[in-house]
Amino acid sequence: MIYGTHAILFSKDADADRAFFRDVLKYRFADAGHGWLIFALPPAEVAFHPADESSHELYLMCDDVKAFVLEMEKKGVATTPLREERWGILTSMTLPSGAALGVYQPKHPSPLAPPGTPVT
Repeated sequence: MIYGTHAILFSKDADADRAFFRDVLKYRFADAGHGWLIFALPPAEVAFHPADESSHELYLMCDDVKAFVLEMEKKGVATTPLREERWGILTSMTLPSGAALGVYQPKHPSPLAPPGTPVT
């Protein structure tokens, strides 16, 4: 039985990005030894979009992307300007390695949202 998902982010500076997830985002982790930290992510959902070529993307979801951006600013983390999409309000944050990681506040119904949660 499948019980979870293991996502891998390839990084030019894995140690710095691991420290960011540990110290800035405060994600729980297991130390697999030799500096390998494996982080617990919030619950996940998956969607399949039609496309000419197959690919994958990873976004973190939040309930208030504006508050998230303000919190990251206080911690010295660069984010992109907010962008309104039909499906959500999107930004991306810059990890210490220079890689961008998308973050959005969904406007679509989510199986993770408590029943009755309004979609903005």
